[in-house]
Amino acid sequence: MEFENADLLIVGASVLGLLFSWSQYRIIALTTISPEPTTENSSLVSLDRKVTTQLFEVYSAISEGANTFLNAEYQICGVFVVGFAILLFCLISTATTIEDGIFTTVAFVTGAVTSMISGYIGMKVAVFSNARTTKAAAQNTRNESAQYKAAFNMAFRAGSCMGFCLCSIGLLVLWVLLKIFATYFDVDDYDVMMDCISGYGLGGSCIAMFGRVGGGIYTKAADVGADLVGKCDLGIPEDDPRNPATIADNVGDNVGDVAGMSSDLFGSFAESTCAALVIAASAADMRDAGWSALLFPATISAAGIVICMLCSFVATHVHPVKSKAEVEPALKLQLILTSILSVVSSIFLAYWLLPAEFTLKGVAQATFTATPGNVAICVSGGCLGGLAIGLVTEYYTSHSYAPVREVAMSCKTGGAATNIIYGLALGYLSAIVPVFILSGIIFTAFTLCDTYGVALAALGMLSTLATGLTIDGYGPVCDNAGGIAEMSEMEEEVRECTDALDAAGNTTAAIGKGFAIGSAALVSLALYGAFVVRLGIDTGVNVLEPLTFSFLLLGAMLPYWFSAMTMKSVGEAAGAMVTEVKRQFAEDSRLMAGTAPKDVVAAGRDKCIKISTEASLREMVAPSALVMLAPLVAGTFFGVYAVFGLLTGGLVSGVQLAISMSNTGGAWDNAKKFIEQKLSDDPELKKGKGTDVHKAAVVGDTVGDPLKDTSGPALNILMKLMAILSLVFADYFWSINEGRGLFNVAVAVSRRV
Repeated sequence: MEFENADLLIVGASVLGLLFSWSQYRIIALTTISPEPTTENSSLVSLDRKVTTQLFEVYSAISEGANTFLNAEYQICGVFVVGFAILLFCLISTATTIEDGIFTTVAFVTGAVTSMISGYIGMKVAVFSNARTTKAAAQNTRNESAQYKAAFNMAFRAGSCMGFCLCSIGLLVLWVLLKIFATYFDVDDYDVMMDCISGYGLGGSCIAMFGRVGGGIYTKAADVGADLVGKCDLGIPEDDPRNPATIADNVGDNVGDVAGMSSDLFGSFAESTCAALVIAASAADMRDAGWSALLFPATISAAGIVICMLCSFVATHVHPVKSKAEVEPALKLQLILTSILSVVSSIFLAYWLLPAEFTLKGVAQATFTATPGNVAICVSGGCLGGLAIGLVTEYYTSHSYAPVREVAMSCKTGGAATNIIYGLALGYLSAIVPVFILSGIIFTAFTLCDTYGVALAALGMLSTLATGLTIDGYGPVCDNAGGIAEMSEMEEEVRECTDALDAAGNTTAAIGKGFAIGSAALVSLALYGAFVVRLGIDTGVNVLEPLTFSFLLLGAMLPYWFSAMTMKSVGEAAGAMVTEVKRQFAEDSRLMAGTAPKDVVAAGRDKCIKISTEASLREMVAPSALVMLAPLVAGTFFGVYAVFGLLTGGLVSGVQLAISMSNTGGAWDNAKKFIEQKLSDDPELKKGKGTDVHKAAVVGDTVGDPLKDTSGPALNILMKLMAILSLVFADYFWSINEGRGLFNVAVAVSRRV
């Protein structure tokens, strides 16, 4: 097996990323969690036995609940993978050859398994680190700067451990798959090989759909139920140990915000890389240019791992966090530094690995000639555009800026009603600038490098994925740390520290969602373009074709149908949770008094976990089936031009709905925290928790929970999954009456030979 420059870079970066991830894990593990009081350093505050015991019990309960849910979910996913693999093999083999069916199926199963591993690792790292973050904050209360440094570094390292491990595994597995497949395919058949490799992205995206929907329903059913009964009905604090739904809420942070998000972003990486590889391999110039030129898209991600690793030392060593005010800037600096350095690396890689000029097949034009300079502009545009979208998202979701403060003030002027109105308006407004940015990226990329440029722009946006995953993982760890501090009845100073870390995490998580949505839009369009290139359609896609336009409307409706299903599922599960929690408090007064025996408390918590688990596993099937069946049904019965319309409508509608939903929910969440932390100069808002103003903010936050953590993020996968399904099944669709479907719809279809 020969190693070229691209191979050395990909393997080297992947191994380095895994070693760095392991080093972060070893540092985290130095802080121990046990039922007995321990102090690793004499300068630290020693926790008393009661607090230590409660910390260990809560930590164990969260870990057990997360394991139980993920094991049950992955059993269902395992059955799906086997069944869908059989279907995939049969359809691809029928349309092409048995060999193509085998290779595509192997890639699909590999992608699905890698996605499940990604989700599982993310969950295990988050659960392992959350109580250690709490302990780091609790043992340094004598010195505020030491407290913030210790707790921040613990949570940040947890995110790093997860982010670098997942990026490295995803890239390394894809490279191994490519090298194995390359031993069976001739260079002239690399276009067919890359079509088979796209099954890797399909497998990752399918599991991501289950993870995002199932985990999202779980976490928000528990969160909404706990908030409604605890804060609004009983007037007890968030994560109060008396509330039996709090453990389920904290479990949900790990299985939804971490495991689901890990699978989602792995899918984005796999799909965008596959789209670029399919388009590149379709042209003789790129095949003739050599293996390194073909693998240029993967080297962008490889360089990103190294850049993100170097920049992480800025947060933990060069300029560590020592106060509440430094948390958010430290996280934002990570995104800015990695984005700028990724631009520089993309320019270097383009001129190093690509030929001076090469011709590729396109959609906007039958063929086009590109240069390394054009390619570098596309990658850089995606990278900087993603950063811009992230910063715009921060403006609309951080309580440091006017929009969220206006939402908080609306709780005073009109209560929950005006809070809802202002929050919805904010979400709609927040979609304007990101859509302009995405439009500019797409226009530039299409002009310079057609669909290959769009795929590279998506990879540019994802080049800082390791840092994005680090920051996304950081947030739920801090959220859990605060909940564990509350349930372990620690000092108020501990909760204040974890709340400050969590508030910054909420904002940066919203920034991460902006990146994810923007990259999903570009990935979806790139896959759409690869689908058209693979079919060899040389007449373009005319949206005014009656069949295409009809399905465009249907595609635009799908995100709303999907969102309605997921939001209703959260509402039903949350309703069941509210009923159960109220029943427990009504039947046993010792719960409210805090004198209930441990076995009674544990039984009540287990019941709440069971409600969330059963509801999420039951309700995740229908929305996932809708997304997977839509392109398959359209392509099978109506043909490829129906699929074109479906993908166009789903993309245009989905990206704007996803942005508005995510930002509305994020704004409501931080408006509530703005009031709780008494940051306003207004006398009414400065009263904090327990007031009518606070209750109105809680209502908004509760409504926003399924928007920002269930339906909104899952729309990313809706856009990508429909597109990757279409690409993988392209030959199958064409085999049915030359792309006209079983109904043999009269459409003027011509294909390049």
